[in-house]
Amino acid sequence: MTNFSSTDGSAAPSSASSSASASAPETGPGTGPASTAPTVVWSKPEDERSGSPLLVLLHGHMANEEDLMGILDFLPDEFTVASVRAPVALGAGFTWFPLMQDAAYSVDKVTAAVQDVIDWVDSIKQSHSSVTLLGFSMGMAVASSMLRARPADYAAVVGLSGFVVPTDGSTFFNDSALVAKPVPFFWGRDQEDPVIPADRIEFTHGWLNRHTKLTKVLYAGMYHSINAQELGHVREFLQMVVPGVSRTPLSR
Repeated sequence: MTNFSSTDGSAAPSSASSSASASAPETGPGTGPASTAPTVVWSKPEDERSGSPLLVLLHGHMANEEDLMGILDFLPDEFTVASVRAPVALGAGFTWFPLMQDAAYSVDKVTAAVQDVIDWVDSIKQSHSSVTLLGFSMGMAVASSMLRARPADYAAVVGLSGFVVPTDGSTFFNDSALVAKPVPFFWGRDQEDPVIPADRIEFTHGWLNRHTKLTKVLYAGMYHSINAQELGHVREFLQMVVPGVSRTPLSR
C-alpha cells in the first residue's frame, strides 16, 4: 500500500509528484480581486481549461499549494485541477486559520479565509462546467465551510482525514439549504488518525450524515495521510457524481 504523508499533519504525496509537477508548471495569483486572490498552481495551461469541470484542492495545516499535486495521476483526466495556497504563513508552510484548540481561533477567522476562496472561485467558475472541492485535514474544514456557505455552487466535495467546524452561531453557514438539497460528499479517514480529536470526528460524522449525501470509507494503517486505495475510491466517487467525467479505469 502506498501512503502519502508527512510529519507536520499535511498530505505530501511523493510517488506521483514528478509527473504532477511536469503537468502543472503555472503558479501565481488567481484572477479575482487583488486583495484576496490566492496563489494557485494549475494542472493545465489556461488555454486548455475552458469548459472543463474544475476541482479545487485545499491543503492542510502548515502545508502549501504544491502539497496535494502529487495526487493528480489518480484523478479523472477531465478535471482542471487548481490547488490553492492558504493565506497565513506559518512555519515552513501556510495555514487557513488558527487550530481550533488555540486561543486565537474563531469562527470569524474561518469564514474570512473561506470567503476569500469563494470570491476567487466566483472569478473563474464561469469558464468551467462545474466546481468540485477536495480538502485534506484543515482543508476539509475549508471545503465543507465553502459548501455550507454556497450549497448550490458545488457538484461534490471530497474530505480526507479532516473535519467540519461548528457554526458557533455564525450566519455565514446555510446548513438548512443543504438539508433541503444534499450534495454528494466523500469522507475518507483512518479510525486511528492521531491528529483529529475524537470529539471533532463525532461532530463531523453527525453533521455529514444530516446534511450531505455521504459516502464514508475507513482505512486501516493510513493514520493522518492519504493512500492509493483511498485515491482509487475518490476517483470512482468523482466519476459517479460529477457530470461530464467518464468512468475510465486508472491506466497509469
